[in-house]
Amino acid sequence: MNALQPIAHSSSVTAAPGGGIRGLLTSLRPTVIAYSVVVAAVILVINLTEAVDYVGPDNDDGMRLVEVRDFLAGQGWFDLMQYRLGLDGGTLMHWSRLIDLPIASLIWFFGLFAPRETAEALALGLWPISLILPTMLAMAVAGRRIGGVAGMHISLGMTGLAIYTGSRFAPGAIDHHNAQLALVATMVAMLLDPKRRGWNYAVAGIAAAVAIAIGAETTPFVASVCLTVALLWAWEGENYAAAAKAFGLGLAIAISILFFATVPPRLYSTVTSDNLSLGYYSLAAIGGGLLLFSAVFASGLHRPFRFAALAVVGAGVLGSAMVIAPQCLSNPLADLDPMLVELWLRNVPEAKSIFALGRTDPFSIGAFHAAGLFGIAVCIFRIIKRDRMQIHLVLLFLLATSWAIALIQVRGAAFSNLLSILPLALLIIDVRRISNGDSENVAAAFVYIVTVLASVPAAWAAAGGFVSLQMENAAQTKTAEPAKEMSCTSKEALAPLAGLPAGLVSAPSEMGVPILRFTENRVLSAPYHRNQGGMLTELHIGLAEPREAEAFLKGAGVTMLGFCAGDLQTREIAKLKPDGLYAELGKGNIPPYLQPLPKTAGTGVQFFRYRPAAN
Repeated sequence: MNALQPIAHSSSVTAAPGGGIRGLLTSLRPTVIAYSVVVAAVILVINLTEAVDYVGPDNDDGMRLVEVRDFLAGQGWFDLMQYRLGLDGGTLMHWSRLIDLPIASLIWFFGLFAPRETAEALALGLWPISLILPTMLAMAVAGRRIGGVAGMHISLGMTGLAIYTGSRFAPGAIDHHNAQLALVATMVAMLLDPKRRGWNYAVAGIAAAVAIAIGAETTPFVASVCLTVALLWAWEGENYAAAAKAFGLGLAIAISILFFATVPPRLYSTVTSDNLSLGYYSLAAIGGGLLLFSAVFASGLHRPFRFAALAVVGAGVLGSAMVIAPQCLSNPLADLDPMLVELWLRNVPEAKSIFALGRTDPFSIGAFHAAGLFGIAVCIFRIIKRDRMQIHLVLLFLLATSWAIALIQVRGAAFSNLLSILPLALLIIDVRRISNGDSENVAAAFVYIVTVLASVPAAWAAAGGFVSLQMENAAQTKTAEPAKEMSCTSKEALAPLAGLPAGLVSAPSEMGVPILRFTENRVLSAPYHRNQGGMLTELHIGLAEPREAEAFLKGAGVTMLGFCAGDLQTREIAKLKPDGLYAELGKGNIPPYLQPLPKTAGTGVQFFRYRPAAN
């Protein structure tokens, strides 16, 4: 038997559905619906009872709402400029209308019979919740294909727990990460089809194209999916030809449709590395097309010749990348100004590497990386034992890619934790079988419990949190508890801007999105790498001595300045430049060109009207 051929085993054979409850529990659709409804209901109950805002806490959630509002107000489909962000002319955003459209449609629909704010709240609650079903369905299909009914239930249970303990699917979480998780799960589920049916691989190709169009974060994973399909075709030949053809065709057609449907015609020739542009479009279309061509004409060749053909395809894709889009082979943030790296990027939690996390919050490493590493170890062990090799080789490659991304930026941990569910579900099935076979064996039961807990990121998070709490309690005897910081980003904190003529506000980047959301003002700074000019100007204003700072304010056309003493970036600026504007404002030294506005009690921000000094 071919060592890489799928191996039939008892756990992957699904029992024929019976009647009643047993039949429902073995059927895919009712089981997925039941799990999804329960998870959605729990999330809604927990979040709605504790909610203080209908928009998620992440800046990207608020920025997405601002973008959707502009779209509903008449801004064009192809016009992705955020005119109220940055220096004169605004900032061209890198997000996709593919996420704006369903959210805008829901707001429009609910707006037919509800006030705008209520319509937004309903839409922002429904959209992330609606993505639970496709995510659960994909993970259930994947679990069922590799582990039968037991694999389906374990995958559903672990996926439901991951969704509940995370924040990606909570009401108000309207950034694109939840959609990306659903697409990643879909690609994996389709690649695990033991019958290599063409439509499964066509769906995988389409999901890969949509993932690229939504956001560049998943492009390394999509590349690993493409390479997996190509390698399996080169190894298996005609047995895999239909699957490779379907994947290549689906990817090439879908990415072409999405490119022309979402990219402005004036940007067809522009190459960017942080969104769908000519770069990613050409690489995906060329790669998919060459894979299709190879599967049509080279599937009947001997294996060495198929690998040779695959090498030619790889050389063609790499050559195209070097000629058309060399920047797509590098980090989109590689050209970020060093000042922004130091004062902004290194303080963004989701952009931290595992090494930075180890310095600032070592007890959270387990929650982000332990389950993925455990899944990788299980896959390697299975492969060494030649146990369902192809399944574990595919899962190892995809999981290792996601985990490597999570090492560089912790935001990738959501994907590696999700994918780790599949190999760990198979492990849990086997350990449970051993434990049930000897019910009096305490050691076997203990190993089963430990295996289950080690497979759940939330368990690692709880353990890390417990250890951290114990250390903090011990340290409290030596250090006083810091004073509670007051909000600088709430609607109440920004109330002084209400009723004033709209102008340009200079404030810390963390205040930028709330100002855009709650007021009609423009802002210099918000935490987006495409707005380097505005962010740098705001930093220079805070760092400069008061007399020099006025030149920056006047040159940028600032009308108001917001000072938040509790803002992390502001504190760092004041520490870095003790005689700078932010440091002086923190001491209560207000230059004559800044006129304080009334401050809302209980908030941490002070706004000033800029009055140019008389010549």
